[in-house]
Amino acid sequence: MWPYWILFLISTYLAISRLRTIQQSSMTPNYNRWPISWRAMFFLLVMMIGFRHEVGGDWLAYINNMENPDDFALDPASQLLNWVAMETGGGIYLVNLISAIFFSFGLVVFCRDQPRPWLALTIAVSYLITVVAMGYTRQGVAIGLAMMAIVELGHGSIIRFVFWVAFAATFHKSAVILVPLAILANTKRRLFTLIWVTVTTFVLFALLLKEALDNLISGYIGDEYESSGAAIRVAMNAVPAVLFLVYRNRFQLTKEQRSFWTWMALSALLLVVALKLSPSSTAVDRVALYWIPLQLFVLSRLPNILGRHNGKNAFWVNILVAYSATVLFVWLFYGDYSVYWLPYQFYPWVWIWQ
Repeated sequence: MWPYWILFLISTYLAISRLRTIQQSSMTPNYNRWPISWRAMFFLLVMMIGFRHEVGGDWLAYINNMENPDDFALDPASQLLNWVAMETGGGIYLVNLISAIFFSFGLVVFCRDQPRPWLALTIAVSYLITVVAMGYTRQGVAIGLAMMAIVELGHGSIIRFVFWVAFAATFHKSAVILVPLAILANTKRRLFTLIWVTVTTFVLFALLLKEALDNLISGYIGDEYESSGAAIRVAMNAVPAVLFLVYRNRFQLTKEQRSFWTWMALSALLLVVALKLSPSSTAVDRVALYWIPLQLFVLSRLPNILGRHNGKNAFWVNILVAYSATVLFVWLFYGDYSVYWLPYQFYPWVWIWQ
């Protein structure tokens, strides 16, 4: 399991050694001018996620999806990616590599949009990267693209937000659930936004979800699937949601950003209720994955909220690093399914020694 800890320690070192907050621009985010440290981290993430070997609880399921495409109703982008991988002989490793690029790009863009980007990444390593990106490939891509959407919405572009969410839904149709947030977050031209976003939602529903809805209901709800640890994962979103609602006036946000994250926080709390009422904890658990960016957003800003405004606030940074280390430790050592992530194997290394 040492590769997971090495990745965590690298991000932790950078989070602790770079304590000064970064002033964020309200302009459109720049995707090109990354310093060498972030370029290196992006490369490391892509390599670790993309070239993992027999890592993740759904590893065999994804191989089965590729080898028997007619037996599965995959989302269009996933189908295309699998077809390209089979035709070129790239197999599961090409699928994982391309998926890792999408996820890692979205994650880095999102983290770099925070005042403490390395702290946001450290928080992400403990669960989002280690468990989701390396275990739930298609939904990991969707979450990475959703983070791109959130950044665009934070910079005032509802059109780009809907575009990235729609793109995410082509990898995992459940991402459609985020589209209505564009209506709730908008503070200008509400009627116009309501009309075109509603139309877009129905179009995406008709194209992506309509035919699969019965299968999703019977699969998750009808069969009453249960996820071990779902309550803990939903609570991990609920805690930062409460913190944001309590301290939201201390967050330096635009009107649109405050509106969006308020709705994200409220809906995270609604997922707690849904978990209690739903016959399938798995259904709620999978939806809750899209709210993990709330953890990165709130917790990475917490040192400035609880400590001195724009100060180093090393104490609070260390507390959050310790919390993230605890999350990673508990999951690796006590997670019911962590055995499928252990040991971490790197395909090029395995191939050399075969």
